[in-house]
Amino acid sequence: MSRPILARLSDERRIKYLLALFFLVLAVPAVVLVAEAYRQLRWEAFHRAQSSAEELAARIDADLRAAAAAEEARTFGDYGFLVVEGDAAAGFVQRSPLSAFPVASAVPGVVGYFQVDASGRLTTPLLPEAGVDPAAYGVSADERAARLALESEIRDVLAENHLVQRAAAEAAAAPATRPPRKEAVSSFSSPRALESTPAQGAPGDASAETAFDRLKSARAPKLRAALAADSSAALGATRTEQAAVPEPKAPTEPRNDGARDGGRDGEFLIRMFASELDPFEVGLLESGQLVMFRNVWRDDQRYIQGALIDPERFIDGAVARTFGSSGLAHVGGLVVAYGGKTLGARGAAASAREPLYRSRLSPPFGDLELVFSAGALPLAPGAVLLAWVSVALAAVLLGGFLVMHRFAVDQIRLRRQQQDFVSAVSHELKTPLTSIRMYGEMLKAGWADEARKQTYYDYIHGESERLSRLIENVLKLARLTRQAPHLETKRLTAAELLDLARSKVATQVERAGFSLAVSNEAGDGTEAPVDPDAFTQIVINLVDNALKFSRAAERKAVELGCRRERSGALLFTVRDYGPGIPKGQLKKIFELFYRPTSELTRETVGTGIGLALVRELATAMGARVDVRNCDPGAEFRVSFRA
Repeated sequence: MSRPILARLSDERRIKYLLALFFLVLAVPAVVLVAEAYRQLRWEAFHRAQSSAEELAARIDADLRAAAAAEEARTFGDYGFLVVEGDAAAGFVQRSPLSAFPVASAVPGVVGYFQVDASGRLTTPLLPEAGVDPAAYGVSADERAARLALESEIRDVLAENHLVQRAAAEAAAAPATRPPRKEAVSSFSSPRALESTPAQGAPGDASAETAFDRLKSARAPKLRAALAADSSAALGATRTEQAAVPEPKAPTEPRNDGARDGGRDGEFLIRMFASELDPFEVGLLESGQLVMFRNVWRDDQRYIQGALIDPERFIDGAVARTFGSSGLAHVGGLVVAYGGKTLGARGAAASAREPLYRSRLSPPFGDLELVFSAGALPLAPGAVLLAWVSVALAAVLLGGFLVMHRFAVDQIRLRRQQQDFVSAVSHELKTPLTSIRMYGEMLKAGWADEARKQTYYDYIHGESERLSRLIENVLKLARLTRQAPHLETKRLTAAELLDLARSKVATQVERAGFSLAVSNEAGDGTEAPVDPDAFTQIVINLVDNALKFSRAAERKAVELGCRRERSGALLFTVRDYGPGIPKGQLKKIFELFYRPTSELTRETVGTGIGLALVRELATAMGARVDVRNCDPGAEFRVSFRA
């Protein structure tokens, strides 16, 4: 059976996978936590925007309710050009408030007001009926032409949408007086019967009353049911009022009808009557305009009074101004719809966005719906903190993974190097001890003649020096790793340092069969702060390293030199003519226990602590050590501050 996957992997790959699994276990809950916090912030932002939209809808609805209430308060007579002001007995006649030009209204977007009587005749408060001179009430000829144009526009729109008959509209354009009330009364048995009984009009055409009834019934069934159930939202029920209406005095009209002549110079008859006024309703015409209208019952006749509304101007005045002044306009959009049909959009609602809030307005604008949408909502101030926390958490997790991985890998490599060191030290100790023991036993047994004795003594001496160097390196390294080194530096000249180095390594080089060349290019008087023992240890280790790795070189030579650098530093060099050092190992060879090959396959002796000791000793003296490849060989350089 094969071993488990992790067991088959190398130590470094195994620790990498284990650490990755560990940090994945930490990262998943952290990501879930951050995502949940971010979702909560988004929900809070959405809730704030929704509350803002709800508040805006309430403000818009309140403004429109106030405007509709102002329209509800208008009397029957306000829809004529002239009204009776004050006590009817005084007979004071003046222009109606709806006769203002340009048209002014509490409801935004009103094009103009109109009234349709029981016979289908259309009138507006823009101009008086026949027999009254507009100029007598401050209407100039130019203004009269403009009023006529607006009245014609209102008439054309209503006729186009079949709310008034074109024949009746054309007849209304010609001077005429209102038909006697008795003719209209005879057509109906009761006021409410008018809702199902068409008034007299042009043959074959539906009456204005029926057309307005159809406009009410055009609502969607669900919306009609909702409006019917929302009776508490209505502005008011049907109300009754006493009205006084001035009518031009006909030249032949008898004065025995109970009416009192209260006009100026006998020009008007003031008629008193009771009227019943229904609440206003709003409908959408096929041509796109809105119409606000109400039924008025007078003398058992049905009148329709109302106003034509331009939807764009209505949206701009009633909705866009309030919406545009809010912060929601920058991140969201608003659609105004009538029965599911879009009338207009404001804000950033052109693209597909997340639905935010829907609100139906109060009657008479109950068919209108405000649809708020949201785009990229700004998050709460805590989002910035969450982002920084997320970045910091990610950095900690990633940094922790890298640091722990690096630490674990370094420990694995250190363990391997220590194992290699133990193997190397064992080899380095065992080989010379075996030779020393063998030659010692031979000498003790007297098996060597006088000529060989000296050779054996020299070999025993060389091997003992080698052991001494090894033990010295190990002991010095142990002292350096346990505590900071305490070196006693003193200023020595280049010549003194080179002589000291030659005396320590000359025998070692000659015994290895190499030649030693010493050169001083710095001058005899150049000094540097150096600890003699540490300097000697550095040179011995560098020369020993050169001898080991250039053993197979064609040119068996070691060069010990000294020169002055441009910076003024004193540079000592040790060069060999061996194979050099691979480029990828130029920095690694100074690491503790580092060996370029495995202990099982290496061809050179050594423990991997010599160059590491060189670096430690040089650093302790404030010097810098490095190596470069030459052609051929390698050159180790130690630079001391002069």
